[in-house]
Amino acid sequence: MNLGTRLAFAFALVVALTAGVVGVLTFQSAVERVIGEVNRGLHTASAAIIDGHHGVLREPSGEVFGDLGLEHPLPLTAQRIEPDGSVTPLGGRPVVFPVGAADRALAAGPARGATNTAEVIVLHDTYRVLTTSLGDGAGAVQVGIDVNQSRQVMSGMAKEVTALTLLVTAVAAGLGWVLARRITRRLVRLTAIAEDVSATGLGAAEVPVVGRDEVARLSSSFNTMLRRLADSREAQERLVQDIAHELRTPLTSLRTNARVLHRLDQLRPESRARLLADVEGETRELSHLVNELIALALARGTDEEDTEFELAEVVHSAAARARRRTEREIRVDADRTRVRGQRLALERAVGNLLENAAKFDTDGTDPIEAEVRAGTITVSDRGPGLGDHDLGRIFDRFYRADRSRSLPGSGLGLAIVAGIAETHGGTTFARNRAGGGATIGFTIGPGRLLRGR
Repeated sequence: MNLGTRLAFAFALVVALTAGVVGVLTFQSAVERVIGEVNRGLHTASAAIIDGHHGVLREPSGEVFGDLGLEHPLPLTAQRIEPDGSVTPLGGRPVVFPVGAADRALAAGPARGATNTAEVIVLHDTYRVLTTSLGDGAGAVQVGIDVNQSRQVMSGMAKEVTALTLLVTAVAAGLGWVLARRITRRLVRLTAIAEDVSATGLGAAEVPVVGRDEVARLSSSFNTMLRRLADSREAQERLVQDIAHELRTPLTSLRTNARVLHRLDQLRPESRARLLADVEGETRELSHLVNELIALALARGTDEEDTEFELAEVVHSAAARARRRTEREIRVDADRTRVRGQRLALERAVGNLLENAAKFDTDGTDPIEAEVRAGTITVSDRGPGLGDHDLGRIFDRFYRADRSRSLPGSGLGLAIVAGIAETHGGTTFARNRAGGGATIGFTIGPGRLLRGR
């Protein structure tokens, strides 16, 4: 059973239950009203007969039972019950009501006006009979009315209520089906596109967004997801192409050196040493490149959980590690900004900035400076600075400025920084420093800053 059918069935069920409850309550109310009017008429007629006005038995009873809305006046029949249980007809239909033990007790009882109401069947007709005591053992008066007509009215009303309930249920089912189809039409379209994407790939699929309801929001989110998946696949393909390009050179060199190694015993000692050093260097660079690629792949997606910490702690930890590796002086100036993020990833990003600065600032006269201000991390050096054509590209994968061609590295360090900054809702920046050198850094997104905590 699909969603549309379920919605139509649920809509019809709710309407059917509502109509059924309303019908039952209406029918019960009508029955109670009819019985109440009959009882009221019986009491009125009984009081008139006890007072000697037997004319109510000969006159049409529509005046007494006018509120019932019946086609014909209800016929009255009356009889007197003596204390010994004998019966004397007083008028109306020529029928005799059976006298029960409760009726004889009222006839012989002392309480004037005490009553008893019962329904009896006489000659296939149903009568509602009211017995009223005359008091002091003087007998009782019974007044009865044929209720077959009122029962027929109630039976007809019950059939009408049932038919109306069934009709309303059928109409509700039809309307529910139409509404369910309209409601689920966009969901069906969304499902079809999702199945098509699953079967054939992302392509250029896009779900039309209509309205502002939950389905529209789902469609918009689905489109956003598809665009991000497409961007992710494009980025993966571009990364694979870049990797293939970057690996081609060291692999070609290693393959060439491997051929030369077959003639190792024919080489002079200095040529042999140079060949082995070249193989060792290429292997080391290849290993470093693989490690950087792994770090780059994890920069935008890692299993590290977000925690709260001060950026100063991250920068001091990264600076201590960079000092051990580069033996350079690193000066840290940090405020007490707290953030929520991935501590190890941010520490790696700061470490990459510091090691990059140490690599280009070969003089070592001035310290490398790391600054933290309101979620912005800046690393400054006194190296050669950046060319105008390098400023907009240094965070690209595998990009290496002309001045760094002879220096070790894969061109992935700053790309990793950019990925970590993006993960934390921030951006990267680079500019030349007044007096010489470069200033490179990144920001943390405002949504991750925890000021005042």
